[in-house]
Amino acid sequence: MSIIGTIIVGLIVGLIARAIKPGNDSMGWIMTILLGIVGSFVATYLGSAMGWYQPGQTAGWIASVVGAVILLFIYGMVRDKAN
Repeated sequence: MSIIGTIIVGLIVGLIARAIKPGNDSMGWIMTILLGIVGSFVATYLGSAMGWYQPGQTAGWIASVVGAVILLFIYGMVRDKAN
């Protein structure tokens, strides 16, 4: 997938993750895209490495959203601890 495609998928996954996760996440578009991209890459790598699914399957999208939600929780805890 191209860089532009990866950014678009990251944006979609990041927005879905922010919609699913409860609470107020006041972060910009760039951070949403970055968390979505990282969540997608981590979930895709782990799922493929464990043999749970192949790249491009629906399970990969679901795992990408779950990975991004987990990263949002971690980001929120780190940000709250810093304040």
